[in-house]
Amino acid sequence: MTWERKILGKIYGPTKENGQWKIKTNEELGSKYKSQDIVTVIKIRRLEWFGHVIRMNETRSVKKVCEGKLEGRRGRGRPRLRWINNVEDDLRNLGVRRWRTKATDREEWASIIREDKAKLKGP
Repeated sequence: MTWERKILGKIYGPTKENGQWKIKTNEELGSKYKSQDIVTVIKIRRLEWFGHVIRMNETRSVKKVCEGKLEGRRGRGRPRLRWINNVEDDLRNLGVRRWRTKATDREEWASIIREDKAKLKGP
């Protein structure tokens, strides 16, 4: 939420009141930006793109990159997070199981995304 407010603050910028510049408060930003929070939109779009990639033909380069395995040794330390790790975390938090088979069916995946939009929006 902090990151989102920082971005919205940069987008809407400060206002000049009584000859002084004033940074907008969270309430002012919330009243100007009435859409879902940015993080929710990013998660939903990421899941939509994931379903699209899963349904792609095996010869497409995007699918090869997403499902490919790199050769060689990794550096020391904790492994870097991959894009698929974020997708799996989102799906785990939403309680979606057997997501690879569900993503291959366009209608079923679209219904999961619609349900998840409602869950991610909250009250």
